[in-house]
Amino acid sequence: MTARPFLKMHGLGNDFVVFDARENPLAMTGPLARALADRHTGIGCDQLILVERGSAPGAVRARFWNHDGSVSGACGNGSRAVASLVGGDMTIETDGGALAASADGGGAVVDMGVPNFAWESVPLAYAMDTASLPLAWDELANPVAVSVGNPHAVFFVADPWVVPLETLGPVIENDTVFPERVNVGVASLPSRDRMVLRVWERGAGLTRACGTGAVAAVAAAQRRGLADARVKVSLPGGDLTIERRADGHLLMSGPATLAYSGMIDLDNFQ
Repeated sequence: MTARPFLKMHGLGNDFVVFDARENPLAMTGPLARALADRHTGIGCDQLILVERGSAPGAVRARFWNHDGSVSGACGNGSRAVASLVGGDMTIETDGGALAASADGGGAVVDMGVPNFAWESVPLAYAMDTASLPLAWDELANPVAVSVGNPHAVFFVADPWVVPLETLGPVIENDTVFPERVNVGVASLPSRDRMVLRVWERGAGLTRACGTGAVAAVAAAQRRGLADARVKVSLPGGDLTIERRADGHLLMSGPATLAYSGMIDLDNFQ
């Protein structure tokens, strides 16, 4: 029997199964993560997070798996959950880079770094102007492409709620122009400091909130000159605040909530 404690956490309804493996290492695999993420036969979550010891004092390592068992280099809401679990000031080491974070009470702030608009870093299959890709999928056209530790395509629309993201999301996610697949955001800006956003997440589908999606959408809006340095982003699950510092780093602020904790026998999922 390999019973392990776990935490069920969420950021604005974007939910996670979290294993704290800092003291007791755990070998996680894509198939095991997918089985645990199944909402009918597992615990159920959008992403699974494994928290491990970092490479230096004051650091932890966080590894993320999507609902389908694929690896994610970064997860904004998940990083806030990790910060809330650890508490205080820390560095979170991820496959997408090291993030400075702090947590106090029910919320957390994560420095998501400088967005990368280089086409080969997103990545795209070939060179294009990432400020406005010359591509269209039905009514969605000319997205901004950006990497914030994982790839995003951001479309600016009149009303995100009428976009059939349930059908267009998976088509765009799996288009061959995105060799590592892509997260798909549809956003509107009622004002320069307010954004409405929905996200189809790579490997997870529609979620109630996407932290990296909010960071990517604000970065895209700022690149096009549509947004101020500080923007409140309204997602289906609630609001995040994204702020650009003078050095170009984007700070993400928002809640991280512990729903419950439990024990699970991982032998049942091998």
